[in-house]
Amino acid sequence: MFEQQLFNGLTLGLIYALIAVGYTMVYGVIELINFAHGEVYMLGAFLCITFISALGIPLFPAIALAMACCALIGVSIDRIAYRPLRKAPRLAALITAIGVSIFLQNIAMIIWGSRPVPFPRDAVPRAFSETAFTLGSVSVSGLQVFIYAATIAMMIGLTLIINKTRVGTAMRALAQNQVSAALMGINVNRIIAFTFALGSSLGAVAGILVGMYYNTLSATMGYNAGVKAFAAAVLGGIGSVPGAMLGGVVLGIAETLGAGYVSSQYRDGIGYAVMIAVILLRPSGLLGKSVGQKA
Repeated sequence: MFEQQLFNGLTLGLIYALIAVGYTMVYGVIELINFAHGEVYMLGAFLCITFISALGIPLFPAIALAMACCALIGVSIDRIAYRPLRKAPRLAALITAIGVSIFLQNIAMIIWGSRPVPFPRDAVPRAFSETAFTLGSVSVSGLQVFIYAATIAMMIGLTLIINKTRVGTAMRALAQNQVSAALMGINVNRIIAFTFALGSSLGAVAGILVGMYYNTLSATMGYNAGVKAFAAAVLGGIGSVPGAMLGGVVLGIAETLGAGYVSSQYRDGIGYAVMIAVILLRPSGLLGKSVGQKA
């Protein structure tokens, strides 16, 4: 049983990690906690099932289209809500982020309703619901294999973008000092918009994977997932992409093991208790670094 719970926790943790990197990338570049990121995750799932049910688009093209739409939504959120507040006090941007979150949640309720909606099962390959293979006492479904492959591939791709491309170098330069980056010829607003687009597209994939995994979606699903992903980002070290990945995995495993061995009613509390314990012992997070105030 332990091995199965551990594997299930790792599956959930990888999904949390996909959402958490969106939080941590935005924070690393502009030091903003984008609380609307959870709603982008929710919109990605709903847009995907809309493309499948209303337009008859197959699953994988619908996922790609939902990613593109959420990237555009992320850029629009930055352009309309955050860019005018670049030089405003951080509290103003934080309150705006909460307002955008509530606005998007209510828009989703108007469009898709407030009741849970099932994921279109006829659009999901039959192999996803079948057992792909067994490792000792661990049973692995085809959907779990897909979640592992998709999340790991995207994390590898994200790491390569950040560390091996010019736009990734520009993102890291902005994270160090925006003024110096601008003086070196970097288009600050364009790089920030790219960061929002990249994080939002990853969040959309996470929402779709959760919808497929639990076979249910709701307009409020972004709030809980967003809070947990933010907790994962803090756990790993806010501003650190590898830390967000590790924090998501640790949080997912803690939740699943807590639900399996203590009670499913306390799974959220156990996950947050792990986060609090780590922060008390290491305030910068698992992979975060203590740095001075930026000039």
